[in-house]
Amino acid sequence: MLKPGLMSVILFMAGTLALSCNSNASKVLSPQPPVSHEIWDGLLQKYVRPDGFVDYKGFVLDSAQLNSYLALLSSAHPQKSWPKAEQMAYWINAYNAFTVKLIVDHYPVESIKDIKRGIPFVNSVWDIKFIEIQGQTYDLNNIEHGILRKEFNDARIHAAINCASYSCPPLRNEAYWAGKLDSQLDDAMRHFVNDPLRNQVSADKAEISQIFSWFSGDFKRDAGSVRDYINRYAEEKLRPEGKISYLDYNWSLNDAR
Repeated sequence: MLKPGLMSVILFMAGTLALSCNSNASKVLSPQPPVSHEIWDGLLQKYVRPDGFVDYKGFVLDSAQLNSYLALLSSAHPQKSWPKAEQMAYWINAYNAFTVKLIVDHYPVESIKDIKRGIPFVNSVWDIKFIEIQGQTYDLNNIEHGILRKEFNDARIHAAINCASYSCPPLRNEAYWAGKLDSQLDDAMRHFVNDPLRNQVSADKAEISQIFSWFSGDFKRDAGSVRDYINRYAEEKLRPEGKISYLDYNWSLNDAR
């Protein structure tokens, strides 16, 4: 999850690379049916608390199961013939599962941002190219900015993908599924907006996540303004004259320990 200051420099390149990979994959890779997210669903139910904090020690001990799921993802690149919801669910689950993989491989770690240290020629942890999907190589920025934001144009993805940090929208303790994706995305955003640890919305003021500032264009595209987007999901609506400010972002690991 890269801040826009640097994003403006790399977004075009990341998006172009990811889209190029998708285009090449559709031309040269053999078609694969949609994968099952059952393994990932089971892992999330075991190791993610209802509040979204993660038992990374449990994931470490169950890394064989995690690796089995990642191998399944790696075996089947999404196809244009897949339903749109199937493609979107795949990429959201892939982003979250490969993020957990990064933490598991470097655990214990205080912050996901610490993982970048010592890796040459990499701007951030989100630029580490470690994701192999049917012969194509991605980093997390490719998936977030070049695929999910670029191809699906749905700001709810910002509540669905998790950057393994305290201030991130909580990791859902179930996989995303094509058959119920729309309701899951609505529920994720509603939960995020009304989560007092990450957003504090009242009639008179809203102290909200930096995510609504970093990606304000996505929220304005979907609702006309950040205020209107917040009010779409907030239990208590912010008045037109209510002030909006942004909370500091805490990059500490969202560890359940």
